[in-house]
Amino acid sequence: MLDIVRKALLAGLGAQERAKEFVDELVKKGELSQSDAAKLMNEVMSRAEKSGEEIDKKIGEIVEKTLVKLNLTGKRDIEKLERTIQELSNRVKNMEESR
Repeated sequence: MLDIVRKALLAGLGAQERAKEFVDELVKKGELSQSDAAKLMNEVMSRAEKSGEEIDKKIGEIVEKTLVKLNLTGKRDIEKLERTIQELSNRVKNMEESR
């Protein structure tokens, strides 16, 4: 799983670099102005960031489903248990103080 994620991220980084090289070449040939190139690269970077966020979300969903299938405890479960333990500890402390 981690290998798939690594490959996806590296592919994304490679695509961004190729886009930058392509845009730089267009500027060099005079087919694109510097300001248009900057705007285009900002758009490319914005889309890449959005895609990265979508990938993160999908990976999180896959991991969560896998944990459920394997009947393993997830972060949310642990946080819920921690809150419950804290609440119970507070109740016990209050009961002891009331004696």
